[in-house]
Amino acid sequence: MKARLNITIEDNVLSQVKAYAASKHISISRIVEDYLRTIAAKSEKKESILDLVDGLEVPSHIDTKQDLKKVFYEDQSAKYGF
Repeated sequence: MKARLNITIEDNVLSQVKAYAASKHISISRIVEDYLRTIAAKSEKKESILDLVDGLEVPSHIDTKQDLKKVFYEDQSAKYGF
């Protein structure tokens, strides 16, 4: 179902959009709808940083059975002497 939307924009922007719409043979309503659909889709795609990290592959040279925090601490203490 379609709904009506009234917007207020600058005259020069409207002129540019009309020219663009005419050159692409589409309506201004279609341009606005497509843009709003794009924005809505982007907001739905936001991922948690934890989801992003979980999706990363573990490098092959790292043994996942090791305590990585302990290995990191040992490397840092050897490097910086603490």
